[in-house]
Amino acid sequence: MTTTLKAGGSRFKADRQLTARMLVTVFLLGLLYVAFIGALLVLLKSTLLVVVIAAALLGSQYWFSDRIALYAMHGRIVTREEQPQLHGVIDRLCATADMPKPKVAIAGTDLPNAFATGRNADHAVLCVTTGLLRRLEPDELEGVLAHELSHVAHRDVAVITVASFLGVIAGIIVRFAFYSELLGRRRTDQNTLVVLAVVMGVSIAVYAISFVLIRALSRYRELAADRAAALLTGRPSALASALTKLDGDIARIPNKDLRTARAFNAFYFIPALSKNAPLPRLFSTHPSLEQRLDQLAAISADLGRPA
Repeated sequence: MTTTLKAGGSRFKADRQLTARMLVTVFLLGLLYVAFIGALLVLLKSTLLVVVIAAALLGSQYWFSDRIALYAMHGRIVTREEQPQLHGVIDRLCATADMPKPKVAIAGTDLPNAFATGRNADHAVLCVTTGLLRRLEPDELEGVLAHELSHVAHRDVAVITVASFLGVIAGIIVRFAFYSELLGRRRTDQNTLVVLAVVMGVSIAVYAISFVLIRALSRYRELAADRAAALLTGRPSALASALTKLDGDIARIPNKDLRTARAFNAFYFIPALSKNAPLPRLFSTHPSLEQRLDQLAAISADLGRPA
């Protein structure tokens, strides 16, 4: 008899590979951060101010991520009386997973998607769109909700927020360099131009490296959430059906309607990308549909059920 390990105090099976990848990514970003700050201390006198500003932004994002995400995506908290079926499914999944129930919200958009946010299980929000509720069958919806609950149980939002800190600093440094006193000096000052060029180069390089590391971690955590959801519900085929259906429906949404949603792809169950956008998919926060379906098919085979 196998022992079920707990993740974040729930019965979601602990994913050792996900934990290891998170630790490695944060460690590499930490090394990059030390080198980055060291270079800035040599080049700029106002580094402390920049770091303080970035830390304040990170803190706000960490502590108020649920409110920020709901506001940005036009979601609203719904009561059990307003959405009894949705609350019922989440109640059953949370009872099965032995985890606190998050707040339940709905975003009034036809874009079929879902997301979970919040710094921990006690301060989490699970939001679905009206487009998702309209399109999915009950077992498909259960699979999507289990996927999002897995993100909450594994503290994915908190880890990605902290991992993004370095990229936030790098982005602020680039803007700071443009508007700081460096540009207020005479352009004939060669030392100033050299310092500016080095600061910009270092910041852009740091942002690019952190971007790649975070995207790699994000893609793996989506696979981990798919796996956890399939094992919790025992119906990987339902989750595969939801993925296939939603991917096809999003592909039919006009590209102009997807543009505003792309900024939130890291939160979504499935990215808001059009089929004719290969470059964004290369740097996507999510693995390809084929990779996700292949994993679910393998889990179905392991469980002895048809894919």
